[in-house]
Amino acid sequence: MKDVCLRYRSLLATLTLLCLSVFNAQAQEQKTSFLAELHNFRISNYQALDAFYSFSASNDTDTLNRIVIGVNSSNDAMNSLVASNSEALSQQQLGQLNQQFDLYKDLMRNNINEVRERGYPDLRLMADLANQALDMNNLASELYSIARERIGVEPDTRVESARSAAVVMAQMMARYAARTHSAVAQTFQGAATEVPLDEQASSFDTLLDAVRSGPADGELKAVLEDVAAKWQFIRASYINYNERNVSFIIDRYSKGIIEGLTSAIHLLSRDA
Repeated sequence: MKDVCLRYRSLLATLTLLCLSVFNAQAQEQKTSFLAELHNFRISNYQALDAFYSFSASNDTDTLNRIVIGVNSSNDAMNSLVASNSEALSQQQLGQLNQQFDLYKDLMRNNINEVRERGYPDLRLMADLANQALDMNNLASELYSIARERIGVEPDTRVESARSAAVVMAQMMARYAARTHSAVAQTFQGAATEVPLDEQASSFDTLLDAVRSGPADGELKAVLEDVAAKWQFIRASYINYNERNVSFIIDRYSKGIIEGLTSAIHLLSRDA
């Protein structure tokens, strides 16, 4: 009888530890998922902005659909953040970001309607959109840093570098598209506080080096090599952005780099 009780207690202790382990794993996944959604929110907004600049010159349905996909992706990410039980950000902070996102969506809608009705963009509205996108994504990046500190999980440095690199590339891609498709150079510049493209390219160099600094085998190695090759192909175009270049190739390769970094983030997170 005593042996049975001991075995029962041992089994109970094992089950308790197992439950705690599962609970901790779920809590960890929830925290990292919150950061992932906040990152996706930033990327999708710039992808929608990039598509809008193309749409402002072409007024075609396929490009309009790209805008819709980007905004919907941002909307899904925002809804996930608001519905999350994570305490990484307060409801006030999320409300502030959501309010900025609503302004961004309204400006995007007004700009799209202007192009569809008149056949060309209103440059003042376009500049307002560029500035709102910058303000909103600066806030999102600030809140990302706050959330990362609050969740109490030591971030993987290569994952963080890859996310930062993806954001920088998305910013550069959207700004280059504005320069290519806008009739006024000031629209390309956006807000006066934006970092010049050649400096952003230098930042991307540093971040990509950080992502590639650790071990990489198999699929991860192939992904990072592809990202590096694409970057070397278009790097000079971003540094010497005043020179005439083939814009659609730069846009395509920039999208490929973001996709590659997204895959690298997944692979690095899976193996962490």
